[in-house]
Amino acid sequence: MKTRYAPNIRNAVIGTVVAGGLVAGFLLFGPGAEGPPPDSGPAAQAMLTAGTGAPVSVGELSVLIEDRERWLRSHPDDDESWAVLGSAYVERGTARAEWAYFPKADSALKRSLAARPGGKGNTAAELGMAALANARHDYTAAKRWGERVRARSPREWAAYALLIDTYNGLGDLKSAHKALARLEQLRPGVASALGRAALGDRDRGRREDAASKAYEAMTRAGSPAEKAFTQYRLGELAWERGEPAEALGHYDAALRIDAGHHRSRAGRARALAGLGRTDEALRDYDAAVKALPLPQYALEAGELYESVGLDGDARTHYDVMRREAAKARRNGVSEELVLARYEADHGEARSAVRRMEQEWRRGHRSVYAADALGWALHRAGRSAEGLKYAKAATHPGMRNALFVYHLGEIERARDMTGAARRHLAEALRINPKFSPVHAPKAAKILAELGEPPAGGPEDIWGEAEPWDLDGTPPPLETPLPSPSDEDDDDDDEGEDADADAGEGADGERDEEGRAPTPDASEARASERRASDGPGPSGASGASETSEPREPREISDAPEAGPSQR
Repeated sequence: MKTRYAPNIRNAVIGTVVAGGLVAGFLLFGPGAEGPPPDSGPAAQAMLTAGTGAPVSVGELSVLIEDRERWLRSHPDDDESWAVLGSAYVERGTARAEWAYFPKADSALKRSLAARPGGKGNTAAELGMAALANARHDYTAAKRWGERVRARSPREWAAYALLIDTYNGLGDLKSAHKALARLEQLRPGVASALGRAALGDRDRGRREDAASKAYEAMTRAGSPAEKAFTQYRLGELAWERGEPAEALGHYDAALRIDAGHHRSRAGRARALAGLGRTDEALRDYDAAVKALPLPQYALEAGELYESVGLDGDARTHYDVMRREAAKARRNGVSEELVLARYEADHGEARSAVRRMEQEWRRGHRSVYAADALGWALHRAGRSAEGLKYAKAATHPGMRNALFVYHLGEIERARDMTGAARRHLAEALRINPKFSPVHAPKAAKILAELGEPPAGGPEDIWGEAEPWDLDGTPPPLETPLPSPSDEDDDDDDEGEDADADAGEGADGERDEEGRAPTPDASEARASERRASDGPGPSGASGASETSEPREPREISDAPEAGPSQR
């Protein structure tokens, strides 16, 4: 059944795009619908606002949900309205941590697909299912839905916006970069696309480029909700750069635009703590956790209380964290990463390892997951295993002070003093106040390590530094081995030999400065052996039947999550 939207509207979907707690809503419009338009007023305004790719306020979402629910009571076969309603439920649940909206979203979207399958053009509902899977951190299912839409409709920009978060969640950074590039092609100069590009630059360590694009997104923002969101993003980027005063200015600007922007309230608390204004920070954290009870915010608040010796208040917030994580789990949302961080630092480290191993196996292999797993393994006394994941988390380029601190501490436990000193100092340079619990520890440990010995150490790299545990730094788009597998020294040696076989002899390069291929390298070696004459055994070079060794292939594809069965 056709929906009653304006004649130039066919599909309507609000996609929820979640990346590190950032939410952006949008509606996707196209030609071909029949029937009368929706009533003028807030519901129509919400759809028009979101149609530009801008975030929709909670008030607008509530009006839109009420409008579609009323319409569907008398038009239960309207597949497009079910898709809009289901996707609006996803956005509302994410915007206010109201996880009970997610089962309702799942039901509405499946109702839409039952009325008209995706193969018959119901792109809206499939995008809604991808958004729901992302919001639940089920990236394996999100990939299936998003790639299905992309294969059928390669110019559907909403699919690429969703797939960016999906691929990042799976640790497939190469595909995430490609999806971002395609989104920028399809939505040039649009604030929402510029904002995503800013986060992409941040993830690759291009902090100046990230700030530039985030500012441009702010200048192009239209609705009040979008303006508040762009200020919030600028605040997050400034905080990550270790600039709490600038971050505070952006959070305040967001709250002046939208006093109910509770993510900015939590960000403001974080910045105030960094500036030493602890009492104000605690008040803002309490307000943010009450209005938006995300487990992450409850954990941050608890750690700030703990850092000033208010252990009772800290336990209260840790209880909120556990309670909200349990509520999220009942509605299909995984908050295992936050719980693992808590267990590793304040609870049972072995529990943290179990949680993150399970997340890793179900496909959650983001840099955040790699860092949490590496730290949990270290805290459980398995630092050698944890080191691989800690290096994987820091390798892609994101300058995250907590990640670098974790790496430095793991290296210190492995007696890699030089590397530990370097990374602990780097963490404090990135953001001297990155954590009320860990930043003081980093400064204290760095002071205890002191300066390097006069004349420099005998081995400037320390044990297994840099990157020689497996021959090369493990890129996250090539998944790491299963975390419970035992290290195999023979395999490591084989990988090193394979890596050596793929390099030119003595580091040679061709005329254009490229490293020679294995075939070219073998040919040059054969020429040198031929010119040198027979060797001791009388051989005159490489055998004609010898072939260059194939580089070793690492494969450990993510296992299917529950939603994919």
